[in-house]
Amino acid sequence: MQCPKCRAPMHTYNRNGVQIEQCSGCRGIFLDYGELESLTRLESQWSQPAPPPRLGPLGLQAG
Repeated sequence: MQCPKCRAPMHTYNRNGVQIEQCSGCRGIFLDYGELESLTRLESQWSQPAPPPRLGPLGLQAG
C-alpha cells in the first residue's frame, strides 16, 4: 500500500488488536473505519483511576 499523501510505502502495525497503517516517509497514521473509536475505548479503559485501597478493621491498609 502507498501513502495517499507522499506515495511512500505504508506499514501495518497491530496495537492491542487494532490495525494501524503508518507511512514510512511522512510518518502519517491512517485508520480504517471504527479504529479510532476502538483506540479511544481502549485508552479510556486504561486511564481509569485506580480503586481506593481497602482498609482493615483499624483503618489500616489491608494487605
